[in-house]
Amino acid sequence: MTVPSSSGAFPSPAERAAHGRSVRKRVPRSSHGSFQAAPGRRDPVDVIERQSATRLPELVPVRHGRMLESPFRFYRGAAAVMAGDLGALPDTGLRVQLCGDAHLLNFRLLASPERRLVFDINDFDETHAGPFEWDVKRLAASVAIAGRANGFPAGAQNRAVRACVEAYRRRMREFAGMRTLDIWYAQDDADRLRELMASSMDREARRRTAEATGKARTRTHLQAFAKLTRPSAEGRRIAADPPLITPLRDLLDDPAAEERALREVLGGYAGSLSSERRHLLGRYHLVDVARKVVGVGSVGTRCWIVLLLGRDDDDPLLLQAKEAQESVLAPYTGGERHDNQGRRVVAGQRLIQTTSDILLGWTHAAGLDGRPRDFYVRQLRDWKGIARPETMDPELMALFARLCGASLARAHARSGDPVAIAAYLGRGDRFDRALAGFARDYADRNERDFEALGAAVRSGRLRAESR
Repeated sequence: MTVPSSSGAFPSPAERAAHGRSVRKRVPRSSHGSFQAAPGRRDPVDVIERQSATRLPELVPVRHGRMLESPFRFYRGAAAVMAGDLGALPDTGLRVQLCGDAHLLNFRLLASPERRLVFDINDFDETHAGPFEWDVKRLAASVAIAGRANGFPAGAQNRAVRACVEAYRRRMREFAGMRTLDIWYAQDDADRLRELMASSMDREARRRTAEATGKARTRTHLQAFAKLTRPSAEGRRIAADPPLITPLRDLLDDPAAEERALREVLGGYAGSLSSERRHLLGRYHLVDVARKVVGVGSVGTRCWIVLLLGRDDDDPLLLQAKEAQESVLAPYTGGERHDNQGRRVVAGQRLIQTTSDILLGWTHAAGLDGRPRDFYVRQLRDWKGIARPETMDPELMALFARLCGASLARAHARSGDPVAIAAYLGRGDRFDRALAGFARDYADRNERDFEALGAAVRSGRLRAESR
């Protein structure tokens, strides 16, 4: 958002900072310090059922089963529930491109196009423009919920949340003093992360960080190719593991219709790429497609893995074509609409992620099931290192939370006004302390919603399957 200038010219840093501070009068920082459900709050089970109506019915019980594994798993799948809760609160109006689902497991090590490991946001299904604090609140609450899952005492949970929010606030202040291009070029590669963390980690934490970095480099498309395919008379093909992986040949009876649908998806997707990347894609030919169940909140949306080969069977390219539905934040963000939800995801990702996949694109196609749908497409698994909060002690979780908070600040500084946001947050810890209170209250709310889903399954209202 651009702050109006009194002179009519582009606003000065002083005017932008004054605007940020003025927002405190309308939405004091202390007002973020608790959560109480709004009157008439929708039943969380109703929200989940409403989402399920647009998904593959045979996979909906798998989604419920995954959400019932723990309150943290439930939280990962309940972004729509929290979107309604956040949308009912007064907001700052300091808008950024939101991740939309900023929880601990959506930050990870990724490969840059230059083949360097970087730490960044990974999931953009819900990305949308909106007030910056929505992402910060969702991230802070995830830290509290993960800490509870590990049995941390309340004080340790609180410290981890405050570490996360403090890192966001401090880094936003750094960005407020930087040149615009320097903000855009900023990134956290693995070497810099090790330097940043060295002074605050014990020997075991450093060992685990090095191990995670090394493991991420092994999670390549070749490893995924070896894991997901098998030899056949026709060459390498995707191996069936229903219902989690179901080759298209087992879903459709008409080979001609299958071929047409596949060509439509890939043809539309290629048109969204730049010319040189379209040329690269043209070096490969399509050999197989399968439906794949992914994540927790995404279970039941249409997701396809696409196997292409270049020179021979040892030259694979694996793509993931994932259905993009309207962001759960859209009803609460002022009516902004998108002509293609896949394009929304891709545009949001490119705006706030420092190093996006070179083959990231979108399409609108029949969706391989006869109905027009929006998709975004990216490479499947390319140097991804995934955190495991359930294995963290309080110190390591606080450290990881700090990394996530700082990474989120970088994303928001690219898309919003870091000067105004930093001025709103201030130099002191008032916002940090407030968010710790919010995270505690929302973790309580999340546990009650988790129990409500369990009760709905036990009563027979919903079905759940463990997969």
